[in-house]
Amino acid sequence: MLIDNPGGNYRFLTGIAPYSCGVVAMPGYEIIHVTLQQPVAYQKGFEQIARHLASASRPLKALCAVQLRLPAPLSFEGFSAFNDAYQQLLTRWDLMLDGHNPVARTNIAPAWLPPEEPSLYAFSYTAPTSDNAVSPTFIVAGAGDLNDQGSLSPESIVRPTETSTDAMREKAGCVLQVMQERVDGLEVNWMDATTVDIYTVYPIHPFLADTILGRIDEAAVHGVHWHFGHPPITGLTFEMDLRGVRQEIWLSS
Repeated sequence: MLIDNPGGNYRFLTGIAPYSCGVVAMPGYEIIHVTLQQPVAYQKGFEQIARHLASASRPLKALCAVQLRLPAPLSFEGFSAFNDAYQQLLTRWDLMLDGHNPVARTNIAPAWLPPEEPSLYAFSYTAPTSDNAVSPTFIVAGAGDLNDQGSLSPESIVRPTETSTDAMREKAGCVLQVMQERVDGLEVNWMDATTVDIYTVYPIHPFLADTILGRIDEAAVHGVHWHFGHPPITGLTFEMDLRGVRQEIWLSS
């Protein structure tokens, strides 16, 4: 379901308890994406978010998406425990809405220069805009190679333990189908995407053209951003997210 979050000035596509599937700005507002020059422990990162929102004269509820970085992939049980602590943080921030978590999220474990503890890498928030003639801005949350995104279990992994080109092509195809469903659910278009992120440590070149670029339509004009890293759960090998924004900010600590 696409649900209004009037306190945050965005709509969100319902997902599972730890995060929504994506967000889109309401008319009169746009989503601004902020990347930290240096990731910080995510609890402190939320304090940095609060300071930035205050400086932008925006309420805490304007926070609509976060990108987190982990020291290493977690077990399914460990990921569930991490999600419980994360949801408690959102509850303390009063960001939940009628039992739903409206905030989109991507979690990644970098394979190069990983953080020492779970860290905030980037966040997004809504702000007023006078330019209503352009397409709405949006964030699509990260999704890994699971046949069922609502079932965080080993049984849902696409071709578990396999990393051949054929297996990776199938995993990428599954994730791209999820991206398409979320783009459709947010009522936006690929042509409005400004950044498409891919997260894997395995080669993507053998299936980049036919499986990825051929599926993201007009967004392919901007290419893709390949992050050398792992999805957040052990056993997963391919993840994607995407966004369509007009403002990108780089924030020093």
